[in-house]
Amino acid sequence: MAPRTQYARSGDIHIAYQVIGDGPIDLVYVPSWMSQLEVYWEEPRIARYFERLASFSRLIMFDRRGTGLSDPVQGTTTLEEQMDDVVAVLDAAGSSEAAVFAWLEGGAMAALFAASHPARTRALVLYEAQPKMSWAPDYDWPPTREQREAALEDFSWGDGSRIIGLWPRAANDPKLIEWAGRLERLSASPGTARKLFMMNAEVDVRAVLPSISVPTLVVHRAQDRFVDIRHSRYLAEHIPGARYVELAGDEVFSFGSGQDSLVDEVEEFLTGTRRAPHPERVLATVMFSDIVGSTQRAAELGDRRWRDVLSSVEGTVKRELSAYRGRAVKSMGDGFLATFDGPARGIRCAVAIRDAVHDQFGLELRSGLHTGEIELIGSDVGGIAVHIGARVGASAGPGEVVVSGTVKDLVVGSGISFEDRGDHELRGVPGEWRLWAVAA
Repeated sequence: MAPRTQYARSGDIHIAYQVIGDGPIDLVYVPSWMSQLEVYWEEPRIARYFERLASFSRLIMFDRRGTGLSDPVQGTTTLEEQMDDVVAVLDAAGSSEAAVFAWLEGGAMAALFAASHPARTRALVLYEAQPKMSWAPDYDWPPTREQREAALEDFSWGDGSRIIGLWPRAANDPKLIEWAGRLERLSASPGTARKLFMMNAEVDVRAVLPSISVPTLVVHRAQDRFVDIRHSRYLAEHIPGARYVELAGDEVFSFGSGQDSLVDEVEEFLTGTRRAPHPERVLATVMFSDIVGSTQRAAELGDRRWRDVLSSVEGTVKRELSAYRGRAVKSMGDGFLATFDGPARGIRCAVAIRDAVHDQFGLELRSGLHTGEIELIGSDVGGIAVHIGARVGASAGPGEVVVSGTVKDLVVGSGISFEDRGDHELRGVPGEWRLWAVAA
């Protein structure tokens, strides 16, 4: 679940921030200007990324001034003002010293902060960072100012295309593109986005790099085609004692498909230990649900109206999952897969979703639940327990919530009643399985 958004006062500006985790290290995350704290948590892959960071730290996140949930600003924003914002957020969060993790153009401000506030900076991590973003005779790989101005002629904003350009593997995922467009729109207006795009061209913090005295990690993707790798190599060469790591992959986004390899490096650098190899296996309750008779209803309503109904149903499902601590794994047309850390919560959530969808939309849902060990594979899940859950769901009738005997045995004393549905053969699963329907 998303942490609560709070506000820190920096002069006359309010800076939105969140705090999650209770690890021994404070870690302040400096975002790109494409940021909106609450939209981050709507996308499971991004939520998982921040939860990973918060697993070994007390993670402090914020939206930079003029973007996201922070106050808008008139005119330009100086790096000094942005550093004041970091201090204000740290003070509001009760942090006297924090590691600073920044990426893209946020890296320039973070580098200046580390040099200017060494007593507040435990360590510095720079990912795909750029100390200078425009061409100079002694720094000749970025575009010229004229080239950046020309790029504004084809500057698209609000449809997700700019973010997806930094996340190439997401280009074939319509839901991710929709989320990216929402993040763009709520990060900044088109005019503000253009202003920030050009304002960043003026930044140059090369002169301060030798003054950085805190432990520093510089990371870059070896196959990245968007941010020239020479930026990171320059940082590593000019920050005293910096450690430099090149990771495989081409995704600029720190929370893209390669997030685990990046967070592994950050965790080891800050804590001295690295997480066990993936995939991770955990005990969980798996829930499969789908709409009964969806093909017929789609034909009756037409494609456009049916898509609107499915979108509304998805919103209802997300609200109920949040209420019962469920995690939405993925949607599958007219169905969805979710997991829970407790079987009773999973059952009650399935019943709540069934009743809400029936009352609001006149649709019948069927659900199946099974508890077992699952593999966490990025944002997805796998393993035999997931397969069993799918087969249990397929055995349910309209309006039924059916569970395996494992689930029934684990909720003894919960007050939930069941009706025996007898033994079943589940396709692809050895043996016979006793199934039970939750009593109405």
